[in-house]
Order: sequence, then C-alpha cells, then structure tokens
Amino acid sequence: MSAKIIDGKAIAEALREEVKQSVAERAAKSLPVPGLATVIIGDNPASKVYVRMKQKACQEAGILSVGHELPATATQEEVEALVRDLNQDPAIHGILVQLPLPAGLDEERVLSTISLQKDVDGFHPINIGRLAQKGREPFFVPATPSGVMVLLEKSGIDLEGANAVVLGRSNIVGMPVSLLLVRANATVTICHSRTMDLPAITRQADILIAAIGKPEMVRGNWIKPGATVIDVGVNRVEDETAKRGYRLVGDVAYDEAVEVAGAITPVPGGVGPMTIAMLLRNTLRAARLADGNGKV
Repeated sequence: MSAKIIDGKAIAEALREEVKQSVAERAAKSLPVPGLATVIIGDNPASKVYVRMKQKACQEAGILSVGHELPATATQEEVEALVRDLNQDPAIHGILVQLPLPAGLDEERVLSTISLQKDVDGFHPINIGRLAQKGREPFFVPATPSGVMVLLEKSGIDLEGANAVVLGRSNIVGMPVSLLLVRANATVTICHSRTMDLPAITRQADILIAAIGKPEMVRGNWIKPGATVIDVGVNRVEDETAKRGYRLVGDVAYDEAVEVAGAITPVPGGVGPMTIAMLLRNTLRAARLADGNGKV
C-alpha cells in the first residue's frame, strides 16, 4: 500500500491564482487594492525570511505590501503605537505582526491592539475566542490551520464523525486546528508532551495532524492503516550529502508513513505553501469587509 500524496503546492497555487483574479476584478471595478502591512521587530533571520516570502507573494497577487521594521529595542508603547497607526490607515486592510516577538514585549497586548477587521493572522484573542465558541464566527482564522482544513477538503476527506488526533497544542497551529476539526464534526483528541502512550492514541486516528516540532517523531507503526496524515512540521536535520548541508523533514517519518497511510502531505510541498495562500485569501477578505457591503 502506498498513500495518496496530497500536493499542497498545487492546491496553494490554485488558491493564489484565484486571489490574483479577484484582486484584478476589484481593480477593474475601481475598488481599493487590498493592502497588507507586515511588522517585524528585531533581527530574527527566520522571521525576516518569512516576511520577505509574504511580501513577494502579495506582489505576485497584486496586493499592496507595506513593510515596517522596528529594532529589538523597541518598547511596548512604540510597537502598539505603530499598530494603532496602521489600524487607522485606509490603504491597509490587513496587519501581520511577525511572531515571535523579542523578549520583554507582551505578545497578547500587541495582538489585542490589532483591529479585529484587520487581524488577517487570526491571532487576536477575540477572534480565537469566537473560533472556540459554538454559534460564533471569527472575522479571520489563522492561516496554517485553515490551510490544513482546505487540504482535507480538496482531498475529499470526510470529517463528519471521524476520529482526529492533533499532536501539539500551540496557539498558532495545534489549538486552532483542533477547534476547526470540532466545527467540522470530527471527534478530536489533542496530544502533547504529557500524553501517556502516544502511539496507542495515534493508531486510533482516522486523521492525524502532526504539529509538534520534533523531526520524524511519528513512526510508521504509529499510524492506522489508511489514515490521512497531515504533517505541519518543518525541521532542519543535518545531511552532509545535501547541497546546503541540511534537509527539511516533517514531524512524521515520511518514508515509513507513506507505506501505511491512505493519504499524506509531504515536507516540503504540503502544508507550508498553504500558509501564505491562506494569508492572501484573508487579506482579500479584509478588503471586502472594508467595502462595507457585507459580502466577503
């Protein structure tokens, strides 16, 4: 048995093309170009790479991209003041504060300062709270978790009544994707570092979401035959045979899992491309919300 490979790169490319066409249609109707402001504080190299990727994707989709950089010495007041200025800027529809923040800054306070209607990362406490409540709808859902759900949808995976296991309980992926799976009527188990007999639990999963941040932790014999495996992890492991001296692997031992699972995402080329595609979609949604016509 060999699993169906879920091609996140192809699905993301189709989504990005849809956003690009919608942005062009807005321009043809003389509607404002969607605008995304990115805010980066400090000199974290990985954060800078991620921000450049997001800015490039915006440009390719016809979305206005405005970057703001503050030094690691920026105060809480300076960061919040910048966010408040962006809240008031009519050309900016979405605000993305790149995480993690330097030590000494209060992440929740910064995220709470972002306007709900511009919170395209979906991390505002009220948006997350609405996601957790039955009968409530957030303005935005975090990009990676919503990307996971689109991958499942596009792959024809039936979530109704399915047993879903989520490895990881982070605010960025694990918790939001668990809430989304509950909304889709799956029965969800959240596992973490204190979970007892983890392999026994994962073997019961019809859908396994791995977002734990440990390279190739999930072995093939942890997986129920025929299960759908979504690998959110991206980890560098040293490899002298690789051109860069390292290779990227997920949280799942892919070569083992692909022989057991019914469907699986590769790393790279699975969940990763979806994150930026969903961010672009959220930015377009924010522009439509700003139109004030009630249609998104």
